[in-house]
This record gives sequence, structure tokens and C-alpha cells, in this order.
Amino acid sequence: MTPLETLSKILGPAVKIADGRVAVAEPAALSSARMDDCVRLAVFGSDEEKAWARWAIWEMGQAVGVRPASIHELYLARGRDEISGFTCPAINVRGMSYDTARAIFRTAIKLNAGAFLLEIARSEIAYTDQRPSEYVSVMIAAALREGYRAPLFIQGDHFQVNHKKFKVDPVAEVSAVKQLAHEAIAAGFYNIDLDTSTLVDLSHATLDEQQRLNYEVGVELTRFVRALEPAGVTISLGGEIGEVGTENSTVPELRAFMDGYNRTLQAQAPGMAGLSKISVQSGTSHGGVVLADGSIADVKLDFQTLEDLSRVSRQEYGLSGAVQHGASTLPDAAFHHFPRTETAEIHLATNFQNMLYDHLPAALRDEIYAWLRVNAAEERKASDSDEQFFYKTRKKALGPFKSALWSLPSDVQASLARAYDAKFEFLFTKLGVGGTAPHVERYIRAPEQHRPTPDAAAPAVAAAPDDPDAGE
Repeated sequence: MTPLETLSKILGPAVKIADGRVAVAEPAALSSARMDDCVRLAVFGSDEEKAWARWAIWEMGQAVGVRPASIHELYLARGRDEISGFTCPAINVRGMSYDTARAIFRTAIKLNAGAFLLEIARSEIAYTDQRPSEYVSVMIAAALREGYRAPLFIQGDHFQVNHKKFKVDPVAEVSAVKQLAHEAIAAGFYNIDLDTSTLVDLSHATLDEQQRLNYEVGVELTRFVRALEPAGVTISLGGEIGEVGTENSTVPELRAFMDGYNRTLQAQAPGMAGLSKISVQSGTSHGGVVLADGSIADVKLDFQTLEDLSRVSRQEYGLSGAVQHGASTLPDAAFHHFPRTETAEIHLATNFQNMLYDHLPAALRDEIYAWLRVNAAEERKASDSDEQFFYKTRKKALGPFKSALWSLPSDVQASLARAYDAKFEFLFTKLGVGGTAPHVERYIRAPEQHRPTPDAAAPAVAAAPDDPDAGE
């Protein structure tokens, strides 16, 4: 069979494909096992099968209102104090992505939540083997499968300029980030965190000089992204002033970056939309700090810093507020403080990966760890215990073992689904995003965008080179 015939057999009479368009004859069928088979084709099929399945998933989403969108206007409304009292979770979906995303959408439906983001970082794209077109397809398919019918905020997290590579060849490194942004926007990423905070140089005497490369390269990337926006979309862009895991950010640093960024942007592109949020450092680190016994060290998070930076970013710059990275491994008692301090967004990744590994069959986990001993050996420090080594490196196995993780025994899948449902419900509740669907309906317009069939489409955007060591 041709790829189109294979796809048509999977979808059956519920979805009609003719003359380059998709018509959903039976919407209920999108929430059936037919979608499971379709998304597997989009991830594990031949190149041609992947292309057709991803096209069909996109078009099915367009037909029923599950469309990638920008959260920009909602964030600006928050900057105007029209809405408040919640913190948007930005969830990095790394492993077993379809089932993980299904749990997120089940929770969103249960709590009437709409203000949340699904994201993947530059580094994660590489080691989880999820290019943007695949990631978008899986997120849309998961929403269709669960009956979620609202805009999807899909985000590029830490589209980061690597400091070491920038020092060697700044043009090539910035071009690599541009190429990735091009690929991501073409796929449906309409929210991007531009991370040029790696270029902050504390050796300079003034804050403006310390932040200069950060805001100048940030403006260069902003202008590049804005030139790629689809009609009717203003991509939500985030800047960053503090490298996660370093010293806590300050209000003067925020002002130095934002004043320099706004001044440079308006000089180069008068009237162009700028940032909608700003990432800061307030005491966390990506993945947490793992101790020799495998436990996670306590984190002293400075909520006053978050509150001050969020307030200044809203009142003085019209942004939604501050963004906190590396939050998923915080203790449960910490999460209610984020909406209290009006933190705009927090990024959650590692703990969901931890939950996945905690539920794996012992034989598969042992196989993965044996693979890591060989393939990640160069990352092991002499002082690392086994627990520390595996905790820090096991994310690198998510791509090579993707097929196995998508094919776990049904009882394991069910157990993990229950655990994810409970965790997402806890987080959405503590972060105050239950009941935010009306905000999305009020402020967000996701334009209908149809794509040509794979046999008529232009050549795909080349995959951008990724840096597996960039932050996430």
C-alpha cells in the first residue's frame, strides 16, 4: 500500500482525505484507538508514512480547533493586570511523549485549564530524538485522543546560544539557533524562549555592559523570528537574564537587560513586538542537585526575588512576569508560592522523567543503565556514585530507547498514567491554572492554517544542528 492508503486504512470512514483536504466525518473516532495507530505511524513509520501521518494530524487538528497558538496576547493581558493569580506550567515532555501528553490533557479537561505550555528544549530535541515536526504531531494527537478542543501552546525551551561555541564562531552559533527556530516555527512552535543569557559577561564594570551581548543577540534573534511568523500569529518570546544554577537575578539586572533590549529593538525595528516574559534565576538548578544516595538536595528558592522581578517586569515593561526554570524537583510545599508571588511561568521537566524511570520494568531499566555505562561513560566524574551517574545521564537514553518506552506493558502504562494524572492535577491545582480556559478563550485566536499534502509540499526545512550540552 502507498502511505496514503495505509493512513486511510488506519483512519477508516471517520476521516475523509480527498483533494488535499481532510474532513472529519466522525469526531468521536478521533478519541479512539485509531489515533493511537495514526500517531505511531507519525513517529515510527517510514519517512513517507511519517510525512502523511503528520500532515493528517495537523489537518485534523485544524478541522476541530486543536491548533498551535501563541500565548503572547494572554501574557500581555497579564502585564496589564487584567488577569492574575495563576502560574502557567511549561511542561517538557521528554519520554513516552504521547501517553504523557494525554495525561496533561486529561487533567486540563478535568480542571477546565487552558493556560499551560508543552515544550522541548534545544538539547532535549537531540537526546530524546524528537524533531519539532514530530513533537507537534504527538502533542496534537494526544489532545485529539483525549477530546481536548482548544489552542495548544507549544514552546521551544532554551533555544540557547552556546557560550563556548559563540566565542569560537559567533556567526555560526547564532545561525544554528536561527535554523532551529526556522524549523520549529514551520512545525508549529509559536512560543520560543530565546536564551542568550549565556553571553552575560560579569567582568564588565556596568550592568549594561554585562548584559549587552545578551540583549543585542536577543534582538537579532527576535527580528529573525518575527520575520517567520505565520499570518495572524505574534510569537510569544521570552528573554533570560540569569543562567539557571548561578547567582540569583536582581532588579537592576532586569532593568539593564530590558532597557537595553527595548532600546535596541526600537532603534532597529520601530514598532516591532518584543518580549512577553523574562526568565530569571532564584535558586534552582536543572534537574536538581543529586546526592550520592540518589536523593535530591533541598533547594532554597528565593520567592521574594521572584515576586520583586515579576512585579517590576509587569509594572515597568508590560511583561507577564518572571519565569522560573528547573522547578519540577522542588518539594510539593513550594508550588503554591508561585501564584502567590505572581510568577508568570514555571518550567517542569525532570520529575516526570523520574516518575517514568520509577515505573519501568526492572529488566528494561537494567538494560538502559547497561547502555549508559558504555555510551555515557565520558560524563561520569570520579566522585560519582552509581546513583548520581545514572540520575544525571539517563535522560540521554530516552531517544535510543524511544520505541521501548512507547511499548511498555499495559499494566505499567496504566500505573504510570494514574501517577501522572495525580501529579498533573496536583500541579495544576497548586499553580492556580484550573479554570483558566475562559482566559484563553477571551484572549487567544488560533488562526486556521492548512498545509499542502506531502506530495505537493515544498522540501522540508533541514534539521538544525543541536547542542546536547545546552541547558534545558
